[in-house]
Amino acid sequence: MAVFACARCDAELTVPVSRVALPVHAHQYVGHELLPVLMEPGTYAVDPEPSGPPWRTWSETGADEAAARGVHAPVPVLSCGPAGAVVVAPGDVRGTRLVPGRCDGYCMGLDGRDGPNLACVRCGQPVATRLDDCTLWQAVWFDPDAVRALAADDPAPAADWDALRHEYEGVPPLEQPGWWNPRWEAAVGAALACVLAASGGSAVEVPGGLLAETFGRALDLLLPPGRGPGKLLAPSGPGLHGPAPDIALVPRHPRTGEVWQPPPGVAHAVPVHAGVWIGLAFPRAHLPVPVSGGLPDGVERDDPLPLRPRSLFQPDHRLFLHTLARLPAVREPWLRGVYDRVSRDPYRRPF
Repeated sequence: MAVFACARCDAELTVPVSRVALPVHAHQYVGHELLPVLMEPGTYAVDPEPSGPPWRTWSETGADEAAARGVHAPVPVLSCGPAGAVVVAPGDVRGTRLVPGRCDGYCMGLDGRDGPNLACVRCGQPVATRLDDCTLWQAVWFDPDAVRALAADDPAPAADWDALRHEYEGVPPLEQPGWWNPRWEAAVGAALACVLAASGGSAVEVPGGLLAETFGRALDLLLPPGRGPGKLLAPSGPGLHGPAPDIALVPRHPRTGEVWQPPPGVAHAVPVHAGVWIGLAFPRAHLPVPVSGGLPDGVERDDPLPLRPRSLFQPDHRLFLHTLARLPAVREPWLRGVYDRVSRDPYRRPF
């Protein structure tokens, strides 16, 4: 466990929290609605990328400097702020107050547009930014230069892959009244960029069902036609058996961030949010007709009826572009063409 404190006066600013992997949807924007809390109570995560001002445009940074920072395709702006921002659930924060004049937002809450909006109660130093406006996952982001950990976490135990399905619930792909879960849109958007890079421009064969709904349509629209035999895309991981696919979707452990290592024979492994991976690897089948009489073990109720999607699935285009820009493969002409096309018209299908 760790407790974060003000770097100036050592006042404690959080309850004891344990480190977990940064959620893939941490920087996602979702429509015009209030979103739940990003982090589970009692946990924190660290963003490895720079965040906050000062900002520099692509033309100011230059391709060579951007590549040295791990960005290989043009992006609107690059942060030159410090890396290592710490994110926690708002309910785990202690000893802070809102900063007058920094509480603006779009319409429903705070969006951090004026900089850090939480200050240490003891010394008054701005230490964090609370986000709770529409489109944003609710969270408190601590400035890495304004806080320090009073006690470091104990070393995390090795990931127990055999217990993954029992310890962590899968993320449902649909929410009431049939909208796609934004966590699925984020996870698939990020993984889609890696699948494209792994394809090398060849066709990708996707099994039917949920995998085809989430990945298949996007791949058909993005990959250039007539580029040789297809590569098979399928989940691989603990509890799954069968022939190894060419491109394996494997789970990223939600606590340690460790990526499951596929067996020999898998040419490419693409990490996916563990909750989404569970849904893809072990989809829950719904019965086509109601069951009469008693319900035997393993049979689901027919009331309420299973949700059906109200629209086609759309991977998160912002996370797709963010991930693709940070893959060296985007420098290949065909993949750079995909990046430029989506950048110019991000809301065109499948985005």
